[in-house]
Formats: sequence, C-alpha cells, structure tokens
Amino acid sequence: MKVPTGKIPLPRPTALSRPHWDGCREGTLRVQRCRDCQTLVFIPQPCCGNCLSERLEWVDSSGRGTIYSYTTVYRPQQPVFETPYTVVIVELEEGWHMLSNLLGVAPDDVRIGAEVEVDFHAMSDEITLPYFKLRSAS
Repeated sequence: MKVPTGKIPLPRPTALSRPHWDGCREGTLRVQRCRDCQTLVFIPQPCCGNCLSERLEWVDSSGRGTIYSYTTVYRPQQPVFETPYTVVIVELEEGWHMLSNLLGVAPDDVRIGAEVEVDFHAMSDEITLPYFKLRSAS
C-alpha cells in the first residue's frame, strides 16, 4: 500500500483523543496508561477497562512492534482507497495492540511476527496518521 493521496476520510479529534493526535503530529505514538493498575489503554477511553479507574495519563510508546494479525483488502469500502492494501493489528513492544495499515509490502510478503515500526504521514494541518512499515535491519 502507498499512502493515500486523495481525500480520504480523516478522524475528528475529540477532547479525549486530542493528546493521541497531537502526539502523531509531533511524531510520537501516545497511549493512555492507568495510574492505578498500569494497564495501557487504546483506543482513548475515559476510564481504565481493567480496573475502571479514571486516573489515566498519556505516555509515549516506542512505536515498534510485531504484526499480530492482518488482512488484505481487495474491494475498498470507499473508492478513494487504492487496492490492494493490508490492514494490520500490531502488538507494540509495551504490550498494547493497534490497528493500522501496512505500507510498502506486497500482500504475499506480509508475515505474522514481522517487526514493524510506526511511520507518520501528515494528511492535513491537524491530522497526521500513524501507519506501519517493516523495520529496517540495523
């Protein structure tokens, strides 16, 4: 998949999700963490799904992880999306999961367990989307 160049539908940040989107715009993947039980919470929520505490804080994530699951889309829900593209569930190093698209990998080359890293792309002045790409060997 390539980064969409057309007018794709973009998220609308809310007061609850704004720190996540601000982090993306700044090049940092942010996730909520419960101050009481330390559970990482994504997507942004008003309380911890583990202990129901409302004491959540925003922390930076490494942005690195592995492909936990994936599917390849051959029929887009909207014509602006160029097919095929691969949607992945990434298990981040910190243990939380995130759904996003995988860039630069042919569908037949995607593998469960492959190491990936976040790859930010500005779509507007307000919204930068977090995609993933394969991690390059260092």
